[in-house]
Amino acid sequence: MEKNNTRLDVYKKLFDTFYPSLCVFSSKYTNNLESSKDIVQEIFIKIWNDKLLLNDDDNVKAFLYTAVKNKSLDFIKTKEFKAKTSLQPETLNELTSQSYFEKQVLIEETSRLVNEAISTLPYKCKRIINLSLKGLENKQISEELSISLNTVKTQKRIAYQKLRPLLKGAYLLLINLFF
Repeated sequence: MEKNNTRLDVYKKLFDTFYPSLCVFSSKYTNNLESSKDIVQEIFIKIWNDKLLLNDDDNVKAFLYTAVKNKSLDFIKTKEFKAKTSLQPETLNELTSQSYFEKQVLIEETSRLVNEAISTLPYKCKRIINLSLKGLENKQISEELSISLNTVKTQKRIAYQKLRPLLKGAYLLLINLFF
């Protein structure tokens, strides 16, 4: 029973860590978040049913993103998808290319790391950073939260100081993404 509990804990952690990013990743192919959620859930069900052991972090990420990509590509080749959209052959070629896949994985991994780091911030810092990421300027944030402009600036500075060491590993991902 304890072995099954451990397996369940590992599976739950894996699901909690990757499910949101994989859904967004899949939706880059399908343009449909609901279908993408189904695709990702199918992958996790297969992992559970086949009792796949996924311990090595890098191999897990590679396996999950590749499985979701393949399942998403299978989906866009179905009659159901073709009936809803008019996908041009050039677009399908782009979606199936290795460079598109790598770029999308980098985007989702970077996003996951940034969101993970932001979730560790104190509540006030987290709210301000999230509003800032949504495109609001300091003045708009101060008005929306009914706090002073200086408080917004101070909280952002605190947040950046806390995020910088947490996101050191993401620098390489960002560099690969843009160069």
